[in-house]
Amino acid sequence: MRKAIVLLAAMAAATLLLLGGCSRQEKIVKTQGHVFGTTVEISVYGESEARANELGAQVLKEFDRLHHKYHAWQPSMLTSLNDAIARGEPFQADEEMVSLLQSAAELSARSDYLFNPTIGHLIRLWGFQKNDITAQGPSPAEIKRWVDADPRLSDLRYQGTLVSSVNPAVMIDLGGYAKGYALDRAAAILRGANVKAALVNVGGNVIAIGQPGARPWQVGIRDPRGEGAIATVSLHDNEAVGTSGDYERYFMKDGKRHPHIVDPRTGQTIDLVASVTIVISGGRDVGLRSDGNSKPLFITGAEGWEAMAKRLGLNEVMMVDAQRNILMTPAMRARMDTGSAPR
Repeated sequence: MRKAIVLLAAMAAATLLLLGGCSRQEKIVKTQGHVFGTTVEISVYGESEARANELGAQVLKEFDRLHHKYHAWQPSMLTSLNDAIARGEPFQADEEMVSLLQSAAELSARSDYLFNPTIGHLIRLWGFQKNDITAQGPSPAEIKRWVDADPRLSDLRYQGTLVSSVNPAVMIDLGGYAKGYALDRAAAILRGANVKAALVNVGGNVIAIGQPGARPWQVGIRDPRGEGAIATVSLHDNEAVGTSGDYERYFMKDGKRHPHIVDPRTGQTIDLVASVTIVISGGRDVGLRSDGNSKPLFITGAEGWEAMAKRLGLNEVMMVDAQRNILMTPAMRARMDTGSAPR
């Protein structure tokens, strides 16, 4: 899914060059692709064009691998796991998948299961497990069936890399988690190549490596109800920013917006929040945390986001509700560039 952060599109290259104080030799070379159903961009600073393009190609190759491994509805290792769970059979996964599922389970438990990648049946019921989204109208009985089944990642059992589930209603959809993991994999590839600086954007989830000259990377946060950026933040080395929004994958029905984020407690889509943006700093999984942690805040909405942010240890958060009211933590406001923070 495409989310809410844009690299100040038309001015991205020129602005970053100016803000970074680059010399003619130390320029930014961009490689673009389309993976995970969205546009991805790898910006490499301070390398020759040939080397930057080579590194960008390596990252795109890794993204393609992850896309085909964790796709939620086209044949993949993940759909094979889901099929085995539905049959009540164990599935032979691998260490990477098990690690990803177990880390997702930890976040799910910390969020009081508001982050719940096992509600694939509900996501499919609403029509979001396909490329072309059309208006859906699941019956209350259909929704109740899958809500009452109460699938959770804690239903999974592991014997090494052999995975099974005690609940056949589990259908795993990592659309709100795997892109963050992809960012961390991209960072590992680029750091392993000793790049001076790079910025990787996966459909609006962004991770920063190093610094492009004298100033940090500048990233614009998309206005969920207008054109361009609603604010700008600086990203330093090993920081990531992620947004959950209601404006890319959604449909309108009877005047109500139905975005792809579903409340696992009710089985209903969320129409009270336009976007939630968080900034994550430090650690080996900043990309992963920037992706998964925004979802529980989106679901709790304006009434409960602050308590959930504290529960998850999130200091830098900005929420835009459906009426375009802007709420943010003091730490997030402090990070905003002078003059760019919403009033």
